[in-house]
Amino acid sequence: MISFNRRTKIFVCKEPTDMRASYDTLFAKAKGILNQDPLSGHLFLFINSRRNSIKCLFYDGTGLVILAKRMEQGVFSRINPRHQGELTLTAAEFALFFEGANFEKRFIDSPAELKKSFYSNSQLQSASM
Repeated sequence: MISFNRRTKIFVCKEPTDMRASYDTLFAKAKGILNQDPLSGHLFLFINSRRNSIKCLFYDGTGLVILAKRMEQGVFSRINPRHQGELTLTAAEFALFFEGANFEKRFIDSPAELKKSFYSNSQLQSASM
């Protein structure tokens, strides 16, 4: 069972992946292309060129796990390969993506993440009033 928490990141590989790839190939892509530690506990998402299959690599503390899905109808949402920097999803976004939701406007419509200091400052101001 894969469980996510707020700190779990889902790293998306922007280049198409051959779905014949297994543990070693996906491990090498996570390390080489995504520049991340595959044993970190984060999830690594790989999509084929036709966007009808995905594979996810995940380390659960005892070994590597591959989660795979092939869409019987339709395709997974397009991932913008020109997006600058690393491409990450939250657990909620991954759940929607996994179900086949449209993510084409994700990087335009998604609100920015609030930083901890924002809450600390506003709590201090309201407490002093």
